[in-house]
Amino acid sequence: MKNTIKDALKKQASHLLTRDGLFTTVQHLVPQQKLSETAGRLAGSQNPIVKKAFVHTFAKAYGITLDEYARKNLDDFASFNDFFTRELEDNARPIDDSANGIVSPADGMVSQIGQIEQGQLLQAKGRYYSVSHLLADTENKESSYYNGGSFATVYLAPSNYHRVHMPFDGKLIKTRYVPGTLFSVNNVTAENVPDLFARNERLVCIFETEFGKASVVLVGAMIVAGIETVATGKIERTEQIETLEHNISLKKGDELGRFYLGSTAIVVMPESASVEWSQDMQHGSVVRMGELLGVANA
Repeated sequence: MKNTIKDALKKQASHLLTRDGLFTTVQHLVPQQKLSETAGRLAGSQNPIVKKAFVHTFAKAYGITLDEYARKNLDDFASFNDFFTRELEDNARPIDDSANGIVSPADGMVSQIGQIEQGQLLQAKGRYYSVSHLLADTENKESSYYNGGSFATVYLAPSNYHRVHMPFDGKLIKTRYVPGTLFSVNNVTAENVPDLFARNERLVCIFETEFGKASVVLVGAMIVAGIETVATGKIERTEQIETLEHNISLKKGDELGRFYLGSTAIVVMPESASVEWSQDMQHGSVVRMGELLGVANA
């Protein structure tokens, strides 16, 4: 028994000395909320000097050009937040019109995609998390819709377009804000932090669709200064779960919300949809908003 514990401690210590281990450990130590609040104030500043410094430095660091966007000049934005949530020019993202098609809600990379097995979603190789925890379904009522269903997780890198759109036609009936941690949501953290997406701050959007009840979850992350949707406006952080009822019909491709700094969007489909994900969509696949992820066979 002593040797087993000793070996486990050695393994943990060895991991902490790796680059990935140090990155994950630092995230546990930093004041996540304070860091995000400070970043939010700076990102929202309309001071010309602050704004220009942030926008130009960020665009250069990430190689961002405005070819696909409505505004073509870096100085046309009122603040860094305005720049970060910049709108595309018309028709920059064609929405796939395949019958019963489920499209990507955002530009980014497919982090994971597949089936929900025994109420569990794949987070990273060897790591799973509960759909009921993701949805903050404390009474385990809503999550039953998704047992045997499917999911697609899209990670938005800092350079990506940061508005989230509808992956299907649906009526938004409920949003649920869930307070939580603010770990980074990149692959390194997903591989090393258990229940990452079910621990981080998030906004759960629940829809009535022709396939049954489906959800899109907007997950916050380190230095994310806020989440906003067409139904709620910008979310105010609280220490309690807050649920709102809605009755808003949205078409596939319509804007649903946006992130103030990067994060992740998770599409959760019910078993009744019987979604068949495209073979081209796998871990690491680069996607654009409106691109076909799969087809529902309901």
